[in-house]
Amino acid sequence: MSEGLVLGGTNNQFEIEDSSGAVRLCVIKGKILRESEGYYNPLAPGDLVDFSEDSHDAGRGQIVSLFPRKNRFVRWNQKGNAPQLLAANLDYAVIVTTPAEPDFRPRFVDRALIQADAEHVEPIILLNKIDLGSDEDCEDRISDWARLGYRVVRASVRSGLGLEELRGLLAGKVSAFVGQSGVGKSSLLNAVDARLALKTGGLSEKYGKGTHTTTKGSLYHLPANAEGLCGSVIDTPGVRRFVLHDISAKDLALYFREMEPLVGSCSWGMSCSHENEPGCKILEAVYAGVIHEQRYESWQRIKDELETGNWAD
Repeated sequence: MSEGLVLGGTNNQFEIEDSSGAVRLCVIKGKILRESEGYYNPLAPGDLVDFSEDSHDAGRGQIVSLFPRKNRFVRWNQKGNAPQLLAANLDYAVIVTTPAEPDFRPRFVDRALIQADAEHVEPIILLNKIDLGSDEDCEDRISDWARLGYRVVRASVRSGLGLEELRGLLAGKVSAFVGQSGVGKSSLLNAVDARLALKTGGLSEKYGKGTHTTTKGSLYHLPANAEGLCGSVIDTPGVRRFVLHDISAKDLALYFREMEPLVGSCSWGMSCSHENEPGCKILEAVYAGVIHEQRYESWQRIKDELETGNWAD
């Protein structure tokens, strides 16, 4: 029995890297991993497993068990009606967004921030394609996320801005790149390490949205930096709609960093809906400018989506 790292895979065919760096194509013994029952996919890049080698084929093996995860990054897969594992055992979730091409989607970022905080994964907001310029609304939201303590990196593959800062952040860490199709996750990773040569795509001319080029999550190792630190990055498939998993509408405010300290302090206590009650500390904070109006609106919309099950792009 050997310990291996899941690099990627699908349909019960997973690339497993052993301690020597050799990669084998492995299947799950019995096709079921008890530790992953209920998930849309049983394993994700970054998972650690026990596997046995195939006695007849050195390039193959069987996955026997899954090691406990330090954390995971998940979204709800509406088509599969189950949680979908995007990555596991992370240091960072790098949430990639753009000021344009495709359009700036702050609510997508808010959802991903909520999921990352819920899973105890440190999020980083990466504003890509900054060479396109950003409008007042984008700058306002970026400034507010930074005020709340989220790290923000501005980058441009075209100009090279922010790439050295990004390389420094990734060194010695395991990071998953998450974002909508077309925001440039694969292009960023190619710029960080040209050896990757990941396939990249453009935008749909008709809809101005990204086209899917990464169809499954994959883990890649980065070269050592000057200090000898090697990082690993996970390129996740682009999604148009990020649906939260295992977070209820009534608990949503607990995952907004600026709201969480105020929950329970309203005149109505824990039963306050934070919509129109007198003595609501969250509403008072909105009126005072302590909570950004657009963040409050984001909370309202996501709460409604959780209650109704109708999720917007």
